[in-house]
Amino acid sequence: MAQVKTEAEVRSQEKLAEGVYSMVLYAPRIAGEAKAGQFISVYTKDPSRLLPRPISLCGIDREKGELRIVYRVAGAGTEEFSHYRAGERVQVMGPLGNGFPLKGKKAILMGGGIGIPPMLELMKELDCERTAVLGYRDELFLNEEFAPYGNVYVATEDGSAGTKGNVLDAVRENGVEGDVIFACGPTPMLRAIKAYAAEKNLECYISLEEKMACGIGACLACVCQSKEVDHHSHVHNKRICKDGPVFAAEEVEI
Repeated sequence: MAQVKTEAEVRSQEKLAEGVYSMVLYAPRIAGEAKAGQFISVYTKDPSRLLPRPISLCGIDREKGELRIVYRVAGAGTEEFSHYRAGERVQVMGPLGNGFPLKGKKAILMGGGIGIPPMLELMKELDCERTAVLGYRDELFLNEEFAPYGNVYVATEDGSAGTKGNVLDAVRENGVEGDVIFACGPTPMLRAIKAYAAEKNLECYISLEEKMACGIGACLACVCQSKEVDHHSHVHNKRICKDGPVFAAEEVEI
């Protein structure tokens, strides 16, 4: 399905942690086709802010026609979103991006910070043994929602919960093993995970975070370096919004 722009209704909104919010949107046309790892572009109501905000999908309820997004307030646009209440309407476009492949292998899901939300829907959709390893600066969110689907380990930078350190520290401390890694989070984290997967000879898929403009691959504002020549730009680039945000780790240079 090609992406569609539609008016969605806010069904609920709640604060999960300092600056982190969960919003449920009624958008049946998008929900019916969306996959774990994809994202939507959410438009503000302020006409001076022309560009939408790309936000990953934390939850997809195809029967109810609902999408759940969990986002961090990072500027004026997301600050506006945090004040929306049930019944309000907002313009969204999606589903965008390619999503995660659903591998039937023993899986390790690693999420860091606001890269944690898209891993929750993936945790639900995978039909295999799976373990989630979640990294936080300090305050936890969403971790309890992963628990019904497999083992969950957390790492915090300040050591306030779980392993003190990062997700790879938690993997090593808890002896987590698997055949395939799925990861989303800051670039330094993904770079370390890519190296770890190569060292252990594990299949690895990473979801890149990047500022986006058009969200459909036309503007080339969100490119990353790739090993192969891109058929669209004819250079060693991949468009994160269109070719990604999920890539096989060996496809891209980070």
